[in-house]
Amino acid sequence: MKDAIDQPGQAQSREEFEARLRAIGAERYHDRHPFHERLHGGYCTPDEVRAWVINRWMYQSRIPMKDAAFMSRVEDPDLRRHWRKRIEDHDGTVAEGGGIRRWLALAKAVGLDPDYVASGVGIMPATRFAVDAYVRFVRDMPLLDAVAASLTELFAPKIHAQRIEGLLAHYEFADDSSLSYFRKRLTEAPEDVKFGLDYVLTHADTKEKQDAAAAALIFKTDVLWAQLDALWHGYVEGNIPPGAWQPGEGMAS
Repeated sequence: MKDAIDQPGQAQSREEFEARLRAIGAERYHDRHPFHERLHGGYCTPDEVRAWVINRWMYQSRIPMKDAAFMSRVEDPDLRRHWRKRIEDHDGTVAEGGGIRRWLALAKAVGLDPDYVASGVGIMPATRFAVDAYVRFVRDMPLLDAVAASLTELFAPKIHAQRIEGLLAHYEFADDSSLSYFRKRLTEAPEDVKFGLDYVLTHADTKEKQDAAAAALIFKTDVLWAQLDALWHGYVEGNIPPGAWQPGEGMAS
């Protein structure tokens, strides 16, 4: 795969640049991480699953916050109209809680107290640093870079499908209710991907912008990969950092 900074020359065609973005996902997306292989293959212990649910909550809870930060800088009403759907998908409405409440349903299913998970207590430092870095990136970088960073969604449907199949096959907690977050993303994400990819391919109309967009996507894959590295080090290898969740804490009564 070509690096994020391509060789000197003209901008790539729309088709070439899309292929470049997809190649980044093929090489760097976190579906290749050994923690996911362990999780989907049924080899995680119950506490490893709980640690994943707790730490992934940090990322899930910040998605609508980073999208709100993005929208606060957008002057184009059409772009805001398209983008606010992402906040609604995760925050939901008063009656239907969206992705965040569906994630807490998963937390309850694996034996955790949803209020404990939602409090953010027990999040690993590396998880917090990685997720906060993503929020700052979306808040501070050019809009094109921020949209490009969201394009990891191009590769998400595959991992959601693998996760549903693997969890159902190997874990007693897995059922339609506990896995509703992943099932819903199979229908929500494609619309977001279509709009975001078209935006990036249209607005990355110079070599410099294409390089920046590719670098933004690599940054986002690094954010996702770093979270799993931390989980592996902490809960598979047994090096839980101070302040992080300890097995037995935050369990449902």
